[in-house]
Amino acid sequence: MTLITLCHLQDIADGGALGLPQHQQLHPAGLVAVRQGEQVWVYINRCPHFSVPLDYRPQEFCTYRGQVLMCAHHSAMFRFEDGHCIDGPCQGATLESVPVRWVDNRLVMEVGEEG
Repeated sequence: MTLITLCHLQDIADGGALGLPQHQQLHPAGLVAVRQGEQVWVYINRCPHFSVPLDYRPQEFCTYRGQVLMCAHHSAMFRFEDGHCIDGPCQGATLESVPVRWVDNRLVMEVGEEG
């Protein structure tokens, strides 16, 4: 397995979202990281409603009260902590999460061959 650095904690505004376009090879839709304090979650940048990107302009995301990521296309609202849609046309669906962890103040994910 190889560790890929996605970003550093200070790269993501507290209560905000950060697009990770430099890692589009990991998933064609790209990735988005959301942050609350010291906690960060990463999801594939794809709304489960119509499989459209969540951003309203490339790498620009709407967040609400520092707790919810909103899809720019149909206003579906997803909790930061689990990607669960709490309001909107796909209520009850979830964003596809990406497993990440912290290593020396770097948010990393493992990639490589499985087996």
